[in-house]
Amino acid sequence: MTDLASLEHDLEAAVESILLIDPHSHINPLSPTAKSLDDLLGYHYFTELAHSVGMSRDALGPEIPPKEVVRGVLRHMERFDNTVQYSWFLHIAREFLGFTRQRIGEADCDALWEAAERVFSRPDWEDEVLRRSNVERIFLTNDFDDPLVGFDTRRYVPCLRTDDLVFHLDKPTVGSRLAEATGIEVGDAYGLRRAIGKLFEHFVSHGAKACAISLPPRFAPMPVSPDALTAALRDPDQSAVRAMGTFWMLAEFCRDFRLPFDLMIGVNRGVYRQGVYQGQDLFDQRTSLILYADLFNGFPEVTFCVSILNSAQSQELVAYAWIFPNVVTSGHWWYANVPAYIETDLRARLQAVPKTKQVGYYSDAYKLEFILPKYAMYRRVLARCLARDFVIERGWSESEAVDLARLLLRDNARRIFHLD
Repeated sequence: MTDLASLEHDLEAAVESILLIDPHSHINPLSPTAKSLDDLLGYHYFTELAHSVGMSRDALGPEIPPKEVVRGVLRHMERFDNTVQYSWFLHIAREFLGFTRQRIGEADCDALWEAAERVFSRPDWEDEVLRRSNVERIFLTNDFDDPLVGFDTRRYVPCLRTDDLVFHLDKPTVGSRLAEATGIEVGDAYGLRRAIGKLFEHFVSHGAKACAISLPPRFAPMPVSPDALTAALRDPDQSAVRAMGTFWMLAEFCRDFRLPFDLMIGVNRGVYRQGVYQGQDLFDQRTSLILYADLFNGFPEVTFCVSILNSAQSQELVAYAWIFPNVVTSGHWWYANVPAYIETDLRARLQAVPKTKQVGYYSDAYKLEFILPKYAMYRRVLARCLARDFVIERGWSESEAVDLARLLLRDNARRIFHLD
């Protein structure tokens, strides 16, 4: 092993010992782990890749027996075994299911299915996955009408997801859900403010530490007067004004309740109309953070944790986090969550953004089992960057490099999200 390879190996091992805080996931705290192999290979990364190389969308439908869906994905997996997503599943199979070979294919379906049934049914499986993944806290993505009961909010940290409020408030089902959750029938801007205030009170009283939203490419937040917002709430054709006014109101409540606001910017929904479930959305390079300048200027007290969907926008995010005290770089989201992009973007952030203003990574996981392979991927890249750019080039000690990693993986999240 060369000196550089040895250094990277040592740093990776040291970084693995850091107890993680995962600041964004889609975990259901009432059912956090996989119940079958279908819960893993039904993850959109695998179904969209299988569909991309020829698997019929019909073969992934809800009427297909779960084991047959798994068999079909595995049948197509040899066509995308070059991808990092394949490596995630191989890591899971080896770490959790006792798989020992180099490649996984259709012939392994029955053995893996049976192993998963045995392992995932263990009464202590949730605790075991968390222990092996070395994770302490995981942030959730909670609907605004989530009662937030039945789980440990110190382990699973609530986060108010607000997409429906901003972009779908005109739908009768959303309005009914809001009325049921708050006891307020929203008919004007003042009623909306009271209703959103009740949501924030509910979430904060149940341990919520953040507010979050995913945003389309051309969305441009700006303040809207109460009269204009009231008119927009009553006119279905004024969706843009309604969205802007509701979003700005959310930022005001984030300020008042001292909650960071996670902004996930640039997703264009439904681009591939024939795609599989959750495999239809893509990024859109027509977006720019200049659209958020009024927001960042208008709420200096709010910390905005910004995620971008494509690596091409990385320099812009670096520049905004460089200049704005309240803008923080957050994770490597979705299509940028590939080692080649992570390394380029991470190096830029480490070289240009203050180290206390970076939330290094989040799993975006739907099941706990995915935290381990995703963070392992990130840690390898992080160790490589620390070894080359800091220990070798700048002369940092290994302990100083690990301290920097600890900020990215734990300490910054503790401070930014006010975790005790």
